[in-house]
Amino acid sequence: MTTSVYGVWDGEVHDFRRTQSGEPPSVLKGLEDFAPYNKTKAFIADRGFLVFERDTSLVEAFSQYMAQAARESCGRCAPCRVGTQRIRDLLQDFSGGSTGKGILESVEEIARQITDTSLCGMGQSCARALLDALQHFRSEFKPLTPAQAVFQHSFVYTTAPCIEACPSKVDVPRYIDGVKGGKFDFALGVVLDKYPMAATCGRVCVRFCETACRRSAAEGAVGIRMLKRYAADQAITNDRLHFTKSPLQHNKRVAIIGAGPAGITCAYKLLLDGIQVDVFDAQKAAGGMASIGIPSYRLPKDVLKAESEDIVRQLGGEFHYGRVLGQGFTVDDLLAKGYDAVFLGYGASQGTLLGIRNEDPKLAGYASGVDFLLKVHQHVEYGEPFAVHGDVLVVGGGNVAMDCVRSARRMGARSVHLIYRRTVEDMPAERDEVLAAEHEGVIFHCLTNPSGLVVDNGRVTGVDLVRMRQTDRDAKGRRNVEAVPGSGFVMNCDLVVAAIGQQVDKNVLKPEEGIELDRWNCITVNPDTLETSRKGVFAGGDCVLGPLTLVNALDHGERAAASIRDYLLNGEVHIRPARRMQNLLARNRLLADECLQTMPLHKKPVTVPELDAGERISHFKEVDRVISKEMAYEEASRCLRCYRLYSVVTEKQLPRETPAGHREPIFPE
Repeated sequence: MTTSVYGVWDGEVHDFRRTQSGEPPSVLKGLEDFAPYNKTKAFIADRGFLVFERDTSLVEAFSQYMAQAARESCGRCAPCRVGTQRIRDLLQDFSGGSTGKGILESVEEIARQITDTSLCGMGQSCARALLDALQHFRSEFKPLTPAQAVFQHSFVYTTAPCIEACPSKVDVPRYIDGVKGGKFDFALGVVLDKYPMAATCGRVCVRFCETACRRSAAEGAVGIRMLKRYAADQAITNDRLHFTKSPLQHNKRVAIIGAGPAGITCAYKLLLDGIQVDVFDAQKAAGGMASIGIPSYRLPKDVLKAESEDIVRQLGGEFHYGRVLGQGFTVDDLLAKGYDAVFLGYGASQGTLLGIRNEDPKLAGYASGVDFLLKVHQHVEYGEPFAVHGDVLVVGGGNVAMDCVRSARRMGARSVHLIYRRTVEDMPAERDEVLAAEHEGVIFHCLTNPSGLVVDNGRVTGVDLVRMRQTDRDAKGRRNVEAVPGSGFVMNCDLVVAAIGQQVDKNVLKPEEGIELDRWNCITVNPDTLETSRKGVFAGGDCVLGPLTLVNALDHGERAAASIRDYLLNGEVHIRPARRMQNLLARNRLLADECLQTMPLHKKPVTVPELDAGERISHFKEVDRVISKEMAYEEASRCLRCYRLYSVVTEKQLPRETPAGHREPIFPE
């Protein structure tokens, strides 16, 4: 572990400049691995600063840190807008050898004013470490020596709790700033810089960002997802979601397997950088599991098409539908045909069995959750025959189970029952989805578990169920359950749907292709670069993570595109400084503690309007309505801009993004 020479962290002063004995305490884990073969000299954050090399220039480190603060200032209050720039300039003058009287005193006075009077988290936090340094180690502020000017580099990373909670690391406060300022295209552009599916994610994302939102300590998290959807819908509704085909800037071709969120995002990012892409998918339209597994009442398919197939085609990508990897072609075939790299982004498309007596997927009246939703999708979108009659029983407690019960109601089932072995509070499904299912008349049977199927002449006619009871808590704090002896009973039904999980098809990849799989048939990758065990082959999304979330797949698609670009243009893949910093923050939980600034005035959160429950179960029209412009402004004003800055000072410059072809920002400010 890297230990400090001097610094202040969480108010505790560390000073080992003159001692020769004892080991300085290690405050942060992982700094020694931050940049291999590149010495870490200092670290600066809102909670303090630490210096690890005696020859580090403190004034230059803070000068670059405050320069980033000046760039990030939203400009809405004078202390942050003017003060950060003034401190930056004063420190730069001082580092250059200026002997003006009272420079550091002026810096301290301005830093205190910024901290005490700024209106947002960025302003209130950015000068804290500087104040600690001036108070306890003012003598270390010295003009730069020639050696320090050459051999000291800073990487300053801007983030917030909501950003770090998001797998895609979307700059949430920045796009909320756009909504707040009425710049909806700019707000959308912030999201489009990461992935193309903004309106899609604005409807079905599981909202990790809102879970981390510090506004929840007041009266509830900011409606981050609804604001993303609002900005995206403005562009779609007003026909402004247009992209110009990028000129090919590199003589490289990439094959992408799977037109789901991971594959579409990977294609989108590569095409923007002028790399030719061909997308192969087993279905007859783009979208992957987002298209098949998320019903139209949550995600209209015209919205998904506009953000997947339409955008990729506009950028020059080509689709090859009805092509199933492992059936008719292999990874070997693609590489032999001249593709320079392959991205595997196929989904977890197989259902998981319940593991109960008499279970057989071939039985009439039995379906996995994935197969049931596929049939619903094909019926609603393409008119293929599929009918649901009588009583439907769905087993599971996740989002797929909620999609199944709500779809069964719309398909005309006489009654729909949800079977779950734990309590409603334990359900992994989103709370809004659980409440919606209840409002739509789904009957919940919690602390109930299936033990077998009742079968008559090759058809399921019922399910053997047993009552469960709660026992001790497990390591995660959740109550375990056990069967209640003698509590078995039968529930008659016409269709049982097993919606307890999905899995990856083990027949997609052949052993001789040299791509390592884990025991769940998921592809093994380098978690930072998404490289597989085979050179030139990358993978991401459900085929790596298992059946996770849409935003996790979007993140993998973007990161894989960056790695593929590195590989194609440099022959090797680098771990980016931002990724290293994200790992460091997560390992040390630097954003897990309370960082709420001055408690704001309470503002009631905006509620998304929706169709009446009695009306909506007769069709698959979208349930959630669009908020008004006034509602968007009001909700955006609740954001606290909880930005924090983290800086690593290194001896040598860290590798930057591989220069791509020049392109204008998407929807610039």
